[in-house]
Amino acid sequence: MASTVRARTAMAAALAMAAVLATGGLWLFTLLRANLLDNTTGRTELAARKVAAQFDGRTPPPGGRLPAPENGVDLVLVRDAQGRTLASSRDPEDAPDLAGLRPGPDGDARSAVLPPARPGAERRVAVAVEVPGPPGAHAPQATQTVYALTVLGDVDDATRAVAIGLSAGAPPLIGFAAALAWWVTGHALRPVTAIRNGLAAVTASELDRRVPDPGGADEIAQLARTVNDTLDRLERSDARQRQFTADASHELRNPLAAVRSRLEVALAMDRPDRESVEAALADTERLQRIAADLLLLARLDGGPEPRAEPVDLALLAAEDVARRGGSRVALRLDARAPVPAAGDPARLERALANLVDNALRYAREEVVVRAGAADGWALLEVADDGPGIPEADRDRVFERFVRLDADRGRASGGTGLGLAITREIARAHGGDVRVLPAPGGGARLVLRIPSR
Repeated sequence: MASTVRARTAMAAALAMAAVLATGGLWLFTLLRANLLDNTTGRTELAARKVAAQFDGRTPPPGGRLPAPENGVDLVLVRDAQGRTLASSRDPEDAPDLAGLRPGPDGDARSAVLPPARPGAERRVAVAVEVPGPPGAHAPQATQTVYALTVLGDVDDATRAVAIGLSAGAPPLIGFAAALAWWVTGHALRPVTAIRNGLAAVTASELDRRVPDPGGADEIAQLARTVNDTLDRLERSDARQRQFTADASHELRNPLAAVRSRLEVALAMDRPDRESVEAALADTERLQRIAADLLLLARLDGGPEPRAEPVDLALLAAEDVARRGGSRVALRLDARAPVPAAGDPARLERALANLVDNALRYAREEVVVRAGAADGWALLEVADDGPGIPEADRDRVFERFVRLDADRGRASGGTGLGLAITREIARAHGGDVRVLPAPGGGARLVLRIPSR
């Protein structure tokens, strides 16, 4: 069964706490044991050196009995080089084997932890300190050694208590870490549940709904704002699509009604007149142009990125002007040098043709087509001497099916999609198209894309 985020977080917190406790507990246990052992060894060595300083090679005390050691030291022995016990603080019958423990070559003390001497006994730490023999005795066999032994019961008891405490305290701490992580994660994810429920309530008919914003600047608040921004774009896109569908239906309805009316009139006549057939053909051609523009817009909206081929905008402008011989107004080209760019030549040609068609539709005497470059942009500019575009409508003219003069646009055969197509093509190439003030009046539309 798939685990939840809360369960995974709680498990991770429990594992992390277990790892910390294991590492910290092992470190604490080792450090405590080493410190206790060093302290016990130091006390044992001090007792051995004290006896060595008192004995100092003199003859053993009466009865070979040494004073009882202090500071918890268990037993002190003095042995000669042959291992014979010369003196001791008590009966050494239970003394462990000390044959392998000898002072260092320079008289340094040596210590070792000895195993129990017999079953049931405790471990001991033993320290060996060298004592010089009597004056004038230089043979190695004259060297004497003081051994001090201390039972490690206190050390073992302390380390055992620490181990038991760590073992007993670890499960509650691990459980507390898991419970805390469970609670904190649940509290942190509560807004996510609200976001999920709010998003589930969004439907095609209720795109105005938004998810709750918990506030703040954390990741969940950013998620809520991103979701709401996405819903805003979706709502605008849906509204735009609905408006586009309504506008397209309206634009198609009139030509279809006109074609049907003219065809019905022609069929009612014994011999249809040429004028009715020509009018029906013109309306049919307009329907074809609208359908083609709608198809192109659909491709631009959801199609692939345009091809990035080398293209000369000056050459595109010259070819467009050359194809338009015999227009009702003068068409002049202003392209003094090649204007290199990268893009889809066919789409850029269509964008320029739409700009020129729009200018020719409203120009009085002249249309100027310019190609140039400025500030890293390749530019195509089309200017006319017509009535111009009011400043308030300079952004609206690029919307779909928008005509500033609807009757005149339909009469001239325009579909209301030309400038919208031009803007989509420019944006697909990483550029834009905009209306700028014309010095001599009229309209001046400039398309720009990045230079190559």
